[in-house]
Amino acid sequence: MSYKCSRCKRDVELDEYGGVRCPYCGHRVLLKERAPDVKEVDVS
Repeated sequence: MSYKCSRCKRDVELDEYGGVRCPYCGHRVLLKERAPDVKEVDVS
């Protein structure tokens, strides 16, 4: 699963044993990448 570090803005791939920390700068806040497609909701 792909995440982006909120400090250094680099892409981070997490594995199940890696923990939640950027391997480049050590920051612990990672942002999940959103899909580029837009979903529409019918409100009627």
